[in-house]
Amino acid sequence: MSEPTAYETVLFEVVDHVATITLNRPEVMNSFNQTMIDEFSDIWSRVRRDEDIRVCVLRAAGERAFCTGVDVSQGIEMAENVWSQDDPGQGLGPRQNGVWKPVIAAVHGMVAGGAFYWLNECDIVIGADDATFFDPHVSYGMTSALEPIGLARRIPLGEALRWALIGLDERMSAARAREIGLLSELVPYADLWERADGLARIIAAKPPAAVQGTVKAVWETLDLDRGTAQAIGLAYTTIGNPIGTAQVSRDGFVKPKWTLR
Repeated sequence: MSEPTAYETVLFEVVDHVATITLNRPEVMNSFNQTMIDEFSDIWSRVRRDEDIRVCVLRAAGERAFCTGVDVSQGIEMAENVWSQDDPGQGLGPRQNGVWKPVIAAVHGMVAGGAFYWLNECDIVIGADDATFFDPHVSYGMTSALEPIGLARRIPLGEALRWALIGLDERMSAARAREIGLLSELVPYADLWERADGLARIIAAKPPAAVQGTVKAVWETLDLDRGTAQAIGLAYTTIGNPIGTAQVSRDGFVKPKWTLR
């Protein structure tokens, strides 16, 4: 177990190859400010470089919300020159920060707007049965673009557009999110963190070269045509398999007892 790293907006610790990242601004529904963006940039840099970390769990403190997007009371730093401005959420997601270690998100309560900077780039998302999903942008006269563009790569296009266009007048239930594949699993709120940690430890026990190669292969080829994607996938197996198979001991290897989902 590593010593917890001191951050202002996030709790971070590593235990047995699993990094647990907890959004820790429950007093403002875990909305993110510039400090949180900067801290996540640092966190993802550490996750990428620290080979003791094999899997991440992303969760949130407090009972009311996983995250309700940007903290509008503080704002986000933007370049004065409009042509030099970057998407402020780039620092939040693992993929845009070059992290190919699996990330499991455990969501509950309100999951709104900018929260999808994280969810759109997580590998597995599980939810408590109290989770609700909505996008407030258009209700406030703001174009909803970055979040639904990413979301449309995870769920049916019509569902992403409905989520973005209806605004504050409708919330998607956890049950509906499960039906359309946004959530891979629903659990009672009381069991959410334990279940996410359990999944992370199952993955962390696998050879890290095989796991990270799998994550990288899938994410890097999402927007490619099938033939190109398959060619890159074959290259990744050629590179990764000799490393991954060497990390598995065949002496006394016992297949795990599988579970049915």
